[in-house]
Amino acid sequence: MDDELQERVEREAEKHALLNAVKHESDADVGAIMGPLMGDNPDFRPHGDEIPGVIGGVVGRVNDLEYEEKRERLEELAPEELEEIEAEEEEDEHDLPSLPNADEYDEVRMRVAPNPNGPWHVGHARMPAVIGTYKERYDGWFCVRFDDTDPETKRPDLDAYDAILEDLEYLGFEPDDVYRASDRLETYYDHARELIELDGAYTCSCSGDEFSELKNSGEACPHRDKDAETVKEEFEAMVDGEYESGEMVLRVKTDIEHKNPALRDWVAFRMIDTPHPREEASEYRCWPMLDFQSGIDDHLIGITHIIRGIDLQDSAKRQQFVYDYFGWDYPEVVHWGHVQLDAYDVKMSTSTISELIEEGELDGWDDPRAPTIKSLRRRGIRGEAIVDAMVELGTSTSDVDLAMSSIYANNRDLIDDETDRRFLVREGNQVPLAGDPPAEANPPLHPDHEDRGVREIPVGDSVLLEPEDLPDDDAEDRRVWLKGLGCFRFDDGVLEYTDDDIDVVRDEGVDVIHWVPAEESVPVRMRTMDGDVRGRAEPAVGDLEADEMVQFERVGFVRIDRQDDDETVVYYAHA
Repeated sequence: MDDELQERVEREAEKHALLNAVKHESDADVGAIMGPLMGDNPDFRPHGDEIPGVIGGVVGRVNDLEYEEKRERLEELAPEELEEIEAEEEEDEHDLPSLPNADEYDEVRMRVAPNPNGPWHVGHARMPAVIGTYKERYDGWFCVRFDDTDPETKRPDLDAYDAILEDLEYLGFEPDDVYRASDRLETYYDHARELIELDGAYTCSCSGDEFSELKNSGEACPHRDKDAETVKEEFEAMVDGEYESGEMVLRVKTDIEHKNPALRDWVAFRMIDTPHPREEASEYRCWPMLDFQSGIDDHLIGITHIIRGIDLQDSAKRQQFVYDYFGWDYPEVVHWGHVQLDAYDVKMSTSTISELIEEGELDGWDDPRAPTIKSLRRRGIRGEAIVDAMVELGTSTSDVDLAMSSIYANNRDLIDDETDRRFLVREGNQVPLAGDPPAEANPPLHPDHEDRGVREIPVGDSVLLEPEDLPDDDAEDRRVWLKGLGCFRFDDGVLEYTDDDIDVVRDEGVDVIHWVPAEESVPVRMRTMDGDVRGRAEPAVGDLEADEMVQFERVGFVRIDRQDDDETVVYYAHA
């Protein structure tokens, strides 16, 4: 090997040793860099027997450097390769992949575009969770745009506009702007007029079946070649409400022989007789289809990145025809699969939930049995717990399963440390006490925080226990440890105080059980996903304020909903 070749080998070996060391944040390894080195430099291969001896010293010198020195030296030798490593490192810091071509825009601008036909179900949380997270990551911008231009089949619910914004706030995000598409009809009309001038649209009075037959056979509609003046006049008649529903539509001219029939001369505007529920929009009868309205708005609002379901891939293709007519650049698009949710008997569908509420099967959108964001909020689930679970799903094009257990685990991490403990006995058996037990029990408010103090639970003459906690008739050891009170032996339907030390729990396996005093306990109605559960809790629960979180020991976390005259109502969150 001559001196010139050896110098090249050493230089390339240093680069590959630095790449290996920086990427893995460890010492470089001769064996690990041999393959890449020889792959990048095929002319080294005839000297394969000599190469290891040459690069061994180089690797040793690289490994003597501090980590930051390695990065600095790599930036000198191979700045582009270092950028790739840094991009991979940044990717690893996030649950979400980088947005496509995000660095090519002055500002990443996104939109959450709900149909306000009802409050959000749990699946709806994915969009704001991901878009809000991207906004924070890129210091970007996002708006809420209510796509409410279908006053008939997806009729808006007037209460849903504010309800959705409240859900968004609960999830931890604030939009930079809010739009209602039903306020923007004149804007869509103006762009339709311009599209007609560009010979990009025509009015069509074919019935749905007639056009479908033509479309599927790749034949042009007989109205396709109308002159522009006629199209303008008929469109203005549509705007003025002179046609009835189904009598006239405005179609975008595409490719009538396109391989995908769904893209052939699609409808941009149609007539709807049903008035819009918003008074401001109630006089309009000519309404844009979502693909037209959304496409126009995305450009005018300056949206750079759209996230939408994989089932809406045709929307981008339809809208591209309009963008081509106007000479606009289409935003970047990320398609993802659907979220499928476990743990609920009720279908995750706005229309289904609405029907169940109307039929009285559910109390409302915040019924604990409803798979809605309002229900989770009332149960004491924090918005952050939902967002983290949604972000962890990523943006895969495959359908993804969301286990409610992941939301519960996130919420538990958020609330466990700050939530005090209490006792609740469900459908308890009343058992007399004997043997002179203490008059008051003092279990800790929180097992990990002695500084918070203890509870003061009066004992009385009898306690309530859950039936399964009572020792079986044939049990060899009939002792139980009433938590915070002491050891008792259960005989002949009575709990006899034994005054045994806590060592009987550790050394002899005596069960620790929860309990409440029979006389002074307070009635509780616990609302759960499986229906209401009745029970009684230690007295102090009756004094807790609404919205406080409590962990009923051996039962689970609950949110105090209200104090009624005859009971405390709580909503069950999770175990």
